[in-house]
Amino acid sequence: MKKTDKQFALETLEKLYPDARPALQFDSDYQLLVAVILSAQCTDERVNKVTRVLFEKYGAPQTLITLSQEELEKYIFSCGLYRSKAAHILAATKDILERFEGKVPATIKELMSLAGVGKKTANVVYSVAFGGDAIAVDTHVFRVSNRLGLAKGNTPLKVEEGLQKAVPKSDWSKAHHWLIFHGRQICHSQKPECERCALAGVCDYKKRKK
Repeated sequence: MKKTDKQFALETLEKLYPDARPALQFDSDYQLLVAVILSAQCTDERVNKVTRVLFEKYGAPQTLITLSQEELEKYIFSCGLYRSKAAHILAATKDILERFEGKVPATIKELMSLAGVGKKTANVVYSVAFGGDAIAVDTHVFRVSNRLGLAKGNTPLKVEEGLQKAVPKSDWSKAHHWLIFHGRQICHSQKPECERCALAGVCDYKKRKK
């Protein structure tokens, strides 16, 4: 049976990035949650520099909640969107302490009930911290999925739904990281390196360029 382009793309991505894993650095489920919130429109490298300092003193919900929003903003300023991120982190921390006995909840529904936590953040935490099957759609996943034709959509939710159909459920979490790595290393937003891409032959974006 001839492989479909989607099957070929997924198998190739797995071969290219067999060790793909989160680049964010964390020592607990709570630290992962904070780091993911900070990563919105910010590089993982920058987030890691910020959290390395922040988590030295405030790496648990019980300690971070002692910060005022203004104090937290000073720590996370360089991550961008620092006011809204600080507000979201403190609100989610308050929820964790008051509603979940200081522990990050382990289901997507409960994660999304935390103040300031959306679907993407919930999917990442559910997948990475708790080993759940989920595909978080960030800018890299959104771009690469559309270009390769793995999942077409003009919203992250549409792409997520498409990927859930295209990718075996047991590979959802791994595929999330494959797509991120490919987006960072080859399929850049501006000037993608199509000439050295192993998937150029099945790429809708490459076909349109021709």
